[in-house]
Amino acid sequence: MTALVLAFVLTPDLLAQAADAAADAPPPKSWWQKWVADGGVWMTPLGLCSVMALTYTVLCAMTMTKSKFTPAILKTQLLDLMHQCRVRSAIEIAAQSPTFLGRMMTVALPHFDATKGETLGREDVESAMADFAGNEMRPYQKWISHFSVLAQIAPMLGLFGTVVGMVGAFEILAQTGGAEPSKLAGDISVALLTTFAGLFVAIPSLALFYFFKNRLNDLVAESVAAANELLDACVNSVHGESKAAKIPEGIAL
Repeated sequence: MTALVLAFVLTPDLLAQAADAAADAPPPKSWWQKWVADGGVWMTPLGLCSVMALTYTVLCAMTMTKSKFTPAILKTQLLDLMHQCRVRSAIEIAAQSPTFLGRMMTVALPHFDATKGETLGREDVESAMADFAGNEMRPYQKWISHFSVLAQIAPMLGLFGTVVGMVGAFEILAQTGGAEPSKLAGDISVALLTTFAGLFVAIPSLALFYFFKNRLNDLVAESVAAANELLDACVNSVHGESKAAKIPEGIAL
C-alpha cells in the first residue's frame, strides 16, 4: 500500500523531469550536418575532389564507347571496299567518320603503295597507325590519370583533417584536465569524418582509374585489330591467288 502511494506521489515529478530533459535535449541532426558540416572546413576540398571524380566519370563514360571507336557499320563499309581494293574510296568514307577507326584509317591508308610488291607498303601503313594511336590516346590517358591523382590526394586531405581534429582534442584535454565528451565531440567529429570522406572519394577513384584504363586499352586494341583486318583484306585481294599457288598440295615421299 505504501509503495502504491509513493508511486502515485512521485510519478508526476518523474514525468515532469523527463519532459524537461526532453525539452533541453538538442534537436536531432540532419543528414547534412551529421556527415558533412560536422567535418569542418576540411570537407570543402574533399567535396571538390568528389565533384571532380564525378565529372571525369561522366566524361570518360560518354567518350569511351564502342560507337566512338569502332562502330560496326563503318567497319563493314570499309571492309567491303578493301575487299575490292578500293583504297581511295575507303579513305573518303573514313574521312567522313569522326570515330577513332575512321580518323586512323584516314591517316594510315594513304601510305598504301601499289609499287611495293607483295606488301603494298603495309609496313608504312602500320607505322602510321601506331603513331596515330599513340597520339590520340594521350587525351584519354590524361583524363584517366586524374582518377589516380584523386585517389592519392583525397586520403591525404582526410588524414590532414584527422590530425587537426586530434590536435584540437588534445588541446582541450590539456586545458580542462579531464575528458569531457561534450567538449571533445567537435574535434573528434572532424577527425573521423574527414578520414571517412577521404576514403569515400579515394576508393571509387582508384577503382575507376583501373576500369577506364582497361576500357581504353580494349577499345584501342579493337580498333587496331579492325584496321589490320582491313589491311589483310586488301593485300589478300591483290596477292591472294599468288600466295595460294605457293602452298603445295602434298609432299612426295
